Amino acid sequence: MPTTDLLTVALGHAERGWHVFPLRPDDKRPAFPDHTADDCTGRDPRCRAAGHHLGWEPRATTDPDRIQRAWAARPYGIGLACGPSRLVVVDLDTRKDSSAGPTGLDTLAALAAAHGAAIDATYTVTTGRSGTHLYYRHPDDGPALRNTAGTLGPMVDTRAHGGYVVAAGSTVAGRPYTVDLDTDPAPLPAWLAELLAPAPLPPQRPVVVDLGTGRAGGYVRAAVSREVDRVTTAASGERNRALYIAAVALGQLVAGGALGEDDAQSVLEQAGVTAGLRTAEAYRTVRSGLTAGSKRPRTVAA
Repeated sequence: MPTTDLLTVALGHAERGWHVFPLRPDDKRPAFPDHTADDCTGRDPRCRAAGHHLGWEPRATTDPDRIQRAWAARPYGIGLACGPSRLVVVDLDTRKDSSAGPTGLDTLAALAAAHGAAIDATYTVTTGRSGTHLYYRHPDDGPALRNTAGTLGPMVDTRAHGGYVVAAGSTVAGRPYTVDLDTDPAPLPAWLAELLAPAPLPPQRPVVVDLGTGRAGGYVRAAVSREVDRVTTAASGERNRALYIAAVALGQLVAGGALGEDDAQSVLEQAGVTAGLRTAEAYRTVRSGLTAGSKRPRTVAA
């Protein structure tokens, strides 16, 4: 598809309130950034302006000027960030061999029947491999839903906070993503929201960190408290980013010798889990942030 057509499609998605970002042409991978958080050196202009690594999700936008600039450059594919767009996308796969088992649609239909429900009409995209994406509005109340793989059953994945889909109008390996039903996304059915809700957190044991006394200890104590508050008070969809920023800040203190690395890891990881992140996700984000912060040590006067 020509660049001008992709630009028009990207602007159309943004007009719906959906946050878009460039994918590599004819590919599923984000075009920006071209590096991971661990390898962020600040050369990328967006990372430099933000003062920290900026991944694809916070780069997603509905700003027509930014979209114009991006898609005027190359025929980028269109990624759609589900969390900022307040969407839950149900990904129904197909099987190459029809005798191998149920398709994603079979699985979803059986689940709906078990709950005495129907699969209501909603915005629908046919994927490049003949699968189906059903777009639903994220519930306004309750926990932030995350990505799942197989949670609902065979051949069914979901994308929500922290996930993205290839939007209609794009191609991947020459195969187009096309709109099958162009209507407003329906609310996510309550029975689906219940099945996708994250398991409640187990009781958390407080992490005790000995930060010493005196002026230096008071400074570090205040810094730790500030960064923990940053994470636990972050808005839904911003928690992972807040945890990374907090880990960078405390990583600087670790590198300067004012705070133990294990202590920083423990207190930040607990803050992330308390905020609603999965333990593995919190661990990875904290490790990345501490590594990035260690490149810019910060010392504390005694």
